[in-house]
Amino acid sequence: MEKATDMEMEREEVEEEETESVSDVLRDRFRLSTISIAEAEAKRNGMEISEPIVACISDLAFKYAEQLAKDLELFAQHASRKIVKMEDVILSAHRNEHLATSLRSLCDDLKAKEPQSERKRKKTPRKENKATTSVVHILDN
Repeated sequence: MEKATDMEMEREEVEEEETESVSDVLRDRFRLSTISIAEAEAKRNGMEISEPIVACISDLAFKYAEQLAKDLELFAQHASRKIVKMEDVILSAHRNEHLATSLRSLCDDLKAKEPQSERKRKKTPRKENKATTSVVHILDN
């Protein structure tokens, strides 16, 4: 019995380490992308940006993305879904009217580009007709 418990604990530790490793890789890639964007914008505007400022911008953007991901997951769970839909993303931007308008426009553009045969094949309840069929799957923790 003890061996089974020990094996389960080891397996959980390995899974936790793998999750942390994947999280670290994602964080590092996100930060590299953020740094690249910040440097490109500074160059485009004829400005110089110091490394501490770039690091700060990168950290703030990553923390914002983490919080946004949690909010989106909660919106989907509140709607008894395991997937995040475009309507959740638009809802998350409700305090920034310009962003919400841009997201709605993007959603409409994506719907327009979707092949007609795809739209006909997918049957959605009437309530969801206003939302796009774009989804993001949420992993159960």
